[in-house]
Amino acid sequence: MRSPFMLSSAWFEPGRPEYLAPNCVAEAAKDFGITDDHVRLALAYAGLREGKKFGEWEIAAQIGADAAKIDKKELLERARSPVVETRVRADTADFHSMQVTQRPTFVIDTEIGDRAVFSGFARVAPLVAAVDAMLDDAEAYTAFAAHFGAPPKT
Repeated sequence: MRSPFMLSSAWFEPGRPEYLAPNCVAEAAKDFGITDDHVRLALAYAGLREGKKFGEWEIAAQIGADAAKIDKKELLERARSPVVETRVRADTADFHSMQVTQRPTFVIDTEIGDRAVFSGFARVAPLVAAVDAMLDDAEAYTAFAAHFGAPPKT
């Protein structure tokens, strides 16, 4: 992907069936009032740039706690809770239901029911073109409704 820096594969553990710990830690941080992506980004940086084994619960929790400035023990306890795991698995199931094979994946929905799914795109031009077209379509629906009423409900 034309990265200006070398990524590390040292985080990868052959035979590990899934990387639940970093996902649950990032999700659990939300329960402590973290509303942005800085915990998830810290985990990604630690693994992909520094090669830290973030598949391990203790390591992921330390990275997340440092990024969020919250207690590691409390974060780890919350991350390992069934409630958080259920949310993570539901999000994962939603992702898999799209049947996409590449990352990153972007899903853009509008209030008129249009949906664009981009899987594997790393350039902004196709995303911008889709958003522009979707905004134009939504505006056309508004103009139509002003003249002829709302379209029939299905």
